Amino acid sequence: MSAPTRAALPMDLQALIEDRDTRILVCCGAGGVGKTTTSAALALAAAEAGRTVVVLTIDPARRLAQSLGLEELDNEPRQVEVPGAEGELHAMMLDMKRTFDDVVSAHSTPERAEQILANPFYQSLSSSFAGTQEYMAMEKLGQLRATDRWDLIVVDTPPSRSALDFLDAPNRMGRFLDGTMIRLLTAPARAGGRAGIRIVGAGFMVFSRIISKILGGQLLRDISAFVSALDTMFGGFRERATATYELLRRPGTYFVVVATPEPDALREASYFVDRLSAEGMPLAGLVLNRTHPPASTVLSATRAEAAAEEVAEGGGPGAELAAGALRVHAERMQLATREQRLADRFTSAHPEVAVRAVPAAAGDVHDLDGLRVMAAELTGPDGDTPTGVPRTRVLPARRA
Repeated sequence: MSAPTRAALPMDLQALIEDRDTRILVCCGAGGVGKTTTSAALALAAAEAGRTVVVLTIDPARRLAQSLGLEELDNEPRQVEVPGAEGELHAMMLDMKRTFDDVVSAHSTPERAEQILANPFYQSLSSSFAGTQEYMAMEKLGQLRATDRWDLIVVDTPPSRSALDFLDAPNRMGRFLDGTMIRLLTAPARAGGRAGIRIVGAGFMVFSRIISKILGGQLLRDISAFVSALDTMFGGFRERATATYELLRRPGTYFVVVATPEPDALREASYFVDRLSAEGMPLAGLVLNRTHPPASTVLSATRAEAAAEEVAEGGGPGAELAAGALRVHAERMQLATREQRLADRFTSAHPEVAVRAVPAAAGDVHDLDGLRVMAAELTGPDGDTPTGVPRTRVLPARRA
């Protein structure tokens, strides 16, 4: 007889979102696993539980707006009408460039801000430079938390492993600011006046000639002007990113990893779990999304297939329909068994991670009613399922 599998820990998301000490929820995972819908459903459930919630998506897809009944989302929170809710629900989508522009305007003089915003290198950096999106996500999260307008912030991260790149934003910013090129580009301005130019002139001219050949003279001048104009803001960038990073590690913040019962998605989930553990980030658990539990767990796939053959051979009124139903059940049991095997493998590797299994919806979630159904699956009591199977599992656990 097979040994019993290790039982996954239950995850009580209802208690988590009702707890007033919970201030930030970050949903992360691979692409296509339902992070956006999970984020929106948790935010809706929290609003209906009396919380004042804003859900921030960093994914440029329009699914969040559609499911919330909004035509579009932008960089400012928009209130979502939720009839009967005791709290409030707001939603927004990160606009990387606008957030960067707002930071520049807020932390420099009007003259300096105008100079920076008009710089061609800045315009490229703020809209497409690698790592800018993750840093601006940190900035926006910090801004939302600093206003204290919302008592819960739900963050929907980008797909794939880049979803956790914003954890690297403070270190990246530090490496960028302390890099050799930045020090050389800002050396004349920091030295000051003609004396400064004489001091750094020879070395800078050699550097300038080399880089000009690589980048082109105009681009180098644009970068130098941008760095000089932004120099006074560097410390603030680093301090705010570091403060937000520490905010993510403090009590009141929780990460929810989302995956589907597929090998690739669960491998990504393992990566997230390991990375969060290494960073000392608080993990709420794994949402195993889009599972396929059978309508009944009494009849095994093998017995259902055998019964289907027997019914079909016996013939009679309704035999074909009954045999078809039995075969569908057998296929569903086989799929559920495969999904449970994958989930058990994850739990064996990460026994400390709580799990919540969420059945696949009949169709795409595109409105508040659909989000409520998913929210009920995410937050319902652990044993309150049609078959009585705990929400940590797709199928009942094997007996010893």
